Amino acid sequence: MRELKIFSGRAHPELSEKIAEFLHLELGNVKFSTFPDGEVHCKIEDVRGRDVFLVQPTCPPVNDTLMELLILIDTCLRASAERITAVIPYFGYARQDRKDEGRVPITAKLVANMVTRAGADRVLTMDLHAAQIQGFFDVPVDHMYAAGVLNDHFRAMNIPKEDIVIVSPDEGSIKRAVGHAKRLGGDIAIIDKRRLSADNVTQENIIGGPLDGKVALMFDDMISTAGSIVGAAELVRKKGAREIHVAASHGVFAGPAIERLKNAPIDSIVVTDSIPIPPEKRLPNMKVLSVAPILAEAIKRIHQHKSISAIFSDAGGEDA
Repeated sequence: MRELKIFSGRAHPELSEKIAEFLHLELGNVKFSTFPDGEVHCKIEDVRGRDVFLVQPTCPPVNDTLMELLILIDTCLRASAERITAVIPYFGYARQDRKDEGRVPITAKLVANMVTRAGADRVLTMDLHAAQIQGFFDVPVDHMYAAGVLNDHFRAMNIPKEDIVIVSPDEGSIKRAVGHAKRLGGDIAIIDKRRLSADNVTQENIIGGPLDGKVALMFDDMISTAGSIVGAAELVRKKGAREIHVAASHGVFAGPAIERLKNAPIDSIVVTDSIPIPPEKRLPNMKVLSVAPILAEAIKRIHQHKSISAIFSDAGGEDA
């Protein structure tokens, strides 16, 4: 591991420190500064000939964290690093992955191009909003999953399998729900969600179940404004679920999310630390699980040119 160097951007130094600690390494020295006009500058320690991993989720403020990642990549490239891996636990702009109407961009592809052109040799990421985004990059992408961590949490609750209903909050999460059901047991229910605008959705029907007297476990890749997940939880409660537990890989918690979750009929919320969650956004019924061990093991295996598929083979990818 002598040639391995891990650097952290300013987006989530706590996660970077956990990863380094897991690998029994110290984070590389990097000094960031911001000029009065807002321009970012950084300087790193010697990385000539080193295998470098740059940890930076492109979480809000997305444009700032993304630009900082690009600058960090360019710095390592110009310092003659042997290989540069961008570790992006949360990939911003992932929801703009296609043209769903005329005259709109595919920004996920644009960001992938930027990361590649900046000098990244490969990308390590987690729970992309759409798995096909891996193909947007012209470099290898290692796509990790938090499903195993979430499943372990719910297994520890010792809920009888006959009481569990795995709820998909929309049709796009059906495959994820099926995977979790394979490992946790229980029935499956699907919410019929209709998106009215970028921040306005409606939930009207439930397919499957039944939910009366059951424990509903609802999985999604992220909670952003929480409109979808809260609407789904309210519908599930109306259908008679006695407990509702929500889990997501990425706790974005943008805009009115926290206020909505406070007032929602949700017994517990489980997210990972792929994104930093400040104290003011940590609700009493919220649990934050760490994905640092998964990312650290992936970094070690990439560095040693070993397969990393064994890490998430039990989780089954999008099949959870």
